[in-house]
Formats: sequence, C-alpha cells, structure tokens
Amino acid sequence: MLSNFPDNVIDKILMCLPFRVAVRTSILLKKWRYTPIRGKPYELPPSLFTCSHLRHLTLQKCLIPHQPSFKGFHRLISLELRDFTILSKLLECLISRCLHVEKTVQTLAQKCGCYISAPMLRSIDYTGNVRSICLKNIPLLAKLSLSHREYYLGTGKFNIAKFFEPFSALEHLHLNDMSFTAGAGEVPTRFSYNLYCIKHLSISSIYLSDSDEVSYALFLIRSFPNLQSMEIKVESDDNDIPPLESLEVERFSYVTFNHLREVKLMQSNGTIPEKQLIKLLLAKSPELLKMLIEPCLVEESETVQILTELTRFQRASPNAEVVYKLDKHPNPRPVSVSFVRMFSEVDEN
Repeated sequence: MLSNFPDNVIDKILMCLPFRVAVRTSILLKKWRYTPIRGKPYELPPSLFTCSHLRHLTLQKCLIPHQPSFKGFHRLISLELRDFTILSKLLECLISRCLHVEKTVQTLAQKCGCYISAPMLRSIDYTGNVRSICLKNIPLLAKLSLSHREYYLGTGKFNIAKFFEPFSALEHLHLNDMSFTAGAGEVPTRFSYNLYCIKHLSISSIYLSDSDEVSYALFLIRSFPNLQSMEIKVESDDNDIPPLESLEVERFSYVTFNHLREVKLMQSNGTIPEKQLIKLLLAKSPELLKMLIEPCLVEESETVQILTELTRFQRASPNAEVVYKLDKHPNPRPVSVSFVRMFSEVDEN
C-alpha cells in the first residue's frame, strides 16, 4: 500500500511529481493530504495566478512569489492561506484585488505587516502579529478571530482604540490570546466611538495573573454594551494569585451588562481573580440566564468550598442559573451541579 510508505519516501515521491499530479494525488489519498506541508515551502507556479475563475483557494506552507501582472481573482469568495511566506505588499495586493472575497483565513509563517481593504469581506481568521495588521474599508465584516503569536510581539505601543475603530458591523469577536496588548501603555477609559454591534465575545487564553491582560479584557467587555454571550478560557500558572483591584465590583458602579444572557468560563481553578470575575458578572448582568463554569480537575474539598462561595454571590438576575460542570475521570459522563435554587435560599436569608 502506497499510504504505508515512510514519510521521507512519500516526500520524495511528491517532490518528483508535477504540481497538478501531486495535488491530485494528495486529494485521492487521505493519508497524503497534508504531506506537502513538510519540508521547504513550495513556490507557487505563475500559472496559478492566471486562474481567473477560482472561487475557493486554499494554500498551505507555500512561498508566494511576486506577480506584477496579477490582476486579481475576480470570482474568488474564500481565501485560506496557512503557514505561507509572502511579502507584505503582495499580500495586500492579493486581497485588495479579490473584490468579492467574503472569508479569509491567514496563518503567517513569518512576521508580516499587512493593510487589508476588502469591502465584501465578512469573516477574518488571522494568526500572526496582530499588532502589525491594519483593517480598513471592511463595512460588512461580521466575524473576526485574532490569534497572536508571542514571538512576533515586537516593540512600540499598540493603539487599541484605533485598531477597533473600523468595525461598524462586527458581531462575533474571538481573541485567542490577549498578549498583543503587552506594552500598549495605559488602558483607555473608553473608546471615542460606540461598538454597539458586537454581541458575542470569546477570549480563549487570558492569564488572570497578568494585570495588563485583565485590564484590557475588562476594557473591551465594558466597551461592548450590547454583548449577549461571552466565553472566557482561563490560563493559570499559579493558583495563589492575589485579588486584582481591576476586578472589584465597586470599580464598575457605572457599568451594567444589560444584554448579557450567557457566560461560559473554562479551565477554572477556583483562584481569587476567577471568583472576582464570576462575582462581577453575576452582580452586573440583570438579564443573565445561564453561567456555565467548566473547572479543571480539583480536589473534592476545594469543589465544595468553591460551590459554597458561589452561592453567596449577589446576582442581578433572578433567573440566573449557574452550572458548575464536574468532569471526573473515569466517569464518561460529566456531572453538572446547578444551584439556582441555592441562590434563592440565600437571597431569602
């Protein structure tokens, strides 16, 4: 069976094949589908840029050479570029000349600044140096996912207010890493514009031990008054994190999350800042319906203590249900503890 050949043999076979045959082979054999991603980046042939009727284009681990005669893929609606190498100006040219692109996925293999102007673009999934991209003329953009790579951190201040200003239609925002705010300077009090459009926020990695990351995350949450759902995945390298002043409920006396209905907190360790965050969201969300907490594996005694503390937190919504999802191995079915009734009993006392 060809599929059982060693990786180095498969690599040599594919490298000897013409481009079209190699692509066709990797499609036919599922085990070979991602084989071309190994080794040196493949330099795309100029003939690719003459395929004016393309509607969907996915390139992975490729070197995209300069094409001065490129006029654009005028029918292209989705563009995926993963682990690719390209000049900044060429990337800008590639996107700007594909006027009907609605979705783009970009994972940069090198540090690359980029100016993106795409009037029909509705979805961006970007992995790289978040601080080096500039998004303009994106009136229809509804979904934005940003994954910052630490080793592209760079120097200089990052103007977060200027970065978010063009997002007039954005509804879904996913931040995979808050480290792009490092060195951005003092957290602004508020934006000079309104971001009423954002309804769903997901933060996949935030260190509650990093006061700067927490401050910027809270600033963004405050800046989205119509937020309906929120997911936060907590990262922790220390369970003995002291309380954070920025998470005190008193600091949000003028803020209310009037539209927030669902909250999901993942990888909770029961640290003090996590409890502060839960307390804050419960106290400031009058329309909250459900808060789901998915903790890491903790000792049973700690779980009881955490649950006892959570039942004592004041909540603004009488309908708020807090579900503490216990996933204990080897039990294949996780156990969920819902204590909306406990809240009612505490309130009555």
